[in-house]
Amino acid sequence: MEHSDEEKNSELCKLLLEVGSLLMGSGANSARIRITIQRIANAYGYDAELLITHRALMLSVYNDEKDFFVSRLKRTLPHGANFKMVSGISRMSWQIVDEKWNLAQVRQEIVRLKTVAHYPRLVTLSMVALAGASFCRLFGGGYMEVMVAFVATFIGLFVRQEAAKKAFNPYLCIYFAALTSSLIAGLPVKLNLGAHPDYAFATSVLYLIPGIPLINSMSDLLDGNIMNGMVRGINGLIIAFAIAMGLLSAILTYNI
Repeated sequence: MEHSDEEKNSELCKLLLEVGSLLMGSGANSARIRITIQRIANAYGYDAELLITHRALMLSVYNDEKDFFVSRLKRTLPHGANFKMVSGISRMSWQIVDEKWNLAQVRQEIVRLKTVAHYPRLVTLSMVALAGASFCRLFGGGYMEVMVAFVATFIGLFVRQEAAKKAFNPYLCIYFAALTSSLIAGLPVKLNLGAHPDYAFATSVLYLIPGIPLINSMSDLLDGNIMNGMVRGINGLIIAFAIAMGLLSAILTYNI
């Protein structure tokens, strides 16, 4: 069944907002979101103006020659990091331009990208724990400290994931994870096990460092997106505060 121009335009606006929401929730900065949406809109003969906030996107799609204008608002997804989604949407946007995709193909690709499997949970936990152990080794920790850092990171990340499943406040999830990791890594410090147990304690929470929010904050500030940059920067600072509170709680618990 052939859709009217109005229906096609409305569908295009919905798809563009969906793309923007997915990029925002996957850790893309404001410039990438704006460029990608503009690229897709231009491929269908429209211009797009996008207002990006931390919690919502407002999109206006227009074409002066066709005397068409539509504006919509959409809440963004919870913020995280999914570079498969970011790169997949980027490839899709160029395929739309080069291969002249219709809206049905775009919708199918978005659905496919949403269903792309993440790494198995055990692989994620193990690799992040290995990274934490590697940081400990780089700081000068011995095999005992490396093992402690591995276990503390593994269990701490597991606790964070479980807390997120229970729909706890995201900052509270960070606090629980930091507390768990620092309690595990702080026990050898309390008992004075190993040559440098404090190295494992110091590196046990590095997996929680908000690298993506802080990088995106600086990127947005340099690109002139002052409000988004400030919000993302404050978000990163609150995460850092939650990590610090977890460490402080462990320090007070063990009196170390």
